[in-house]
Amino acid sequence: MRRVVVGLIAVVLGMSSAPAWSADPAAPAVSVLTATAPPPTYAGQPASIGFTLTTGDPATPLAGQPVTVERQRAGAWQPVGTVTTDAAGAGRATVAASRTPADNTVRLSFAGDETHAAAQVLVVIPLRRRTSRVTVTGPGRVVDEQSTRVRVAWRADSGEAVSGRVTLQVAERQVVTRKGKRVVQWRWRTAAVLLTDAQGVATYTSTPRADTRWRAIAPTLPWVTGASSGVYALDNRPPGPPVRLPGRAPTPKRRLPVQPHAVGAGPHAVVTSVPDDVWRSMVGRTWHSGCPVGRTALRLIRVNYWDYTGYRRRGEIVVAASVAAQVAAAFSDLYSHRLPLRSMVREDRFGWSGRLHGADDYKSMQAGNTSGFNCRGVVGNPRTLSPHSYGTAIDLNTWENPYRSRQGTVPNRWWQRHSHPRVAWRSSAHVVVRIMASHGLHWTYGLGDTQHFDAVPPGASRPIVVACGLRVCE
Repeated sequence: MRRVVVGLIAVVLGMSSAPAWSADPAAPAVSVLTATAPPPTYAGQPASIGFTLTTGDPATPLAGQPVTVERQRAGAWQPVGTVTTDAAGAGRATVAASRTPADNTVRLSFAGDETHAAAQVLVVIPLRRRTSRVTVTGPGRVVDEQSTRVRVAWRADSGEAVSGRVTLQVAERQVVTRKGKRVVQWRWRTAAVLLTDAQGVATYTSTPRADTRWRAIAPTLPWVTGASSGVYALDNRPPGPPVRLPGRAPTPKRRLPVQPHAVGAGPHAVVTSVPDDVWRSMVGRTWHSGCPVGRTALRLIRVNYWDYTGYRRRGEIVVAASVAAQVAAAFSDLYSHRLPLRSMVREDRFGWSGRLHGADDYKSMQAGNTSGFNCRGVVGNPRTLSPHSYGTAIDLNTWENPYRSRQGTVPNRWWQRHSHPRVAWRSSAHVVVRIMASHGLHWTYGLGDTQHFDAVPPGASRPIVVACGLRVCE
């Protein structure tokens, strides 16, 4: 046990410190007040402080004397009570431990009398930390582009609420390739630093655009230990219906990076001239010297679309300026009917193809990509210029809608014999074919080239059809 003694407290109070055996018989005797610090105590629990009041040498107990008990509160002394010493000059004060260390200083004071000097002693109540627990909860799922609340609760093992700053972390699902294998990983970052209220609760509003994981880290406080929560999983659900394909259907041979999230409400189609950065990427791929149209005759369309998983994405396609408005309207109509596209990436992103003398349409088809302008030769007949070279042709959902070339059906043969109510058409009665036709985009080659549509510019009577000696010429 620790004993704290204040021997010259009378000096602090401006009183004489002369001992009892002083030559001056009128001087008050020195009083000695000692106290024992209590053991570490949980906040809110009573701490018992024992003390004794003595005088003289040898020490003689001062019985029946009042000792005032005070404690610190926000820098000021506040009374707790008065304890009268017993026959042994002892007493015991009970003070509840505070969560705030500065408020755990207790002052015991003897005011003195005509024969005994005043005395005083300070005692600090040491805090014992409770174990704490922090949790993160929420609805468990949220529809993409909608907001949800993440709830953080911090409590001591006694059930008491803990108020304080808590770090809320979030991790998004990422797919990376390591040694040729696709691996899912979660990278943590700080989402916010929250302050829990008197109930130990804080909330955070989030609009995640992917599956996320959440956790909270609470620091050690004077009266509770720090804590880390378990991981709360928040699944991001698509706002649209995903495409359900037959179990036997083959999957694309190429995977493209997920395209950006949609921008704005609805299809939000925007038609512009070809920007400098896009043109630099096109030159030497989808455009080269000798092409029948140049930059000024082309337009870039950016439009929102539904992907196969039911999410809204932002796609890009380059077409002739003469048909840009109707192409944009057709894709907007597909969006309104929630008819999905597998992807919508400009074909210059697939690089140059020596076989086609243009961007690599083989790779584009193997990814199931929807595309437009590409100054190239016909697939299977590269010496003949494709209708895509004029910017008036569209290839839609190319994996599920194959093309019969001289070298065989590409990009796969399975889908040539199968259809799908949303993404694969084998008849002019299919909703996609009908929507495209309503905007002047004709399913020119039918079952010979199921992916291909030709846009007929206003005032033209028929689409550009390339005569290449075949029934179909993509």
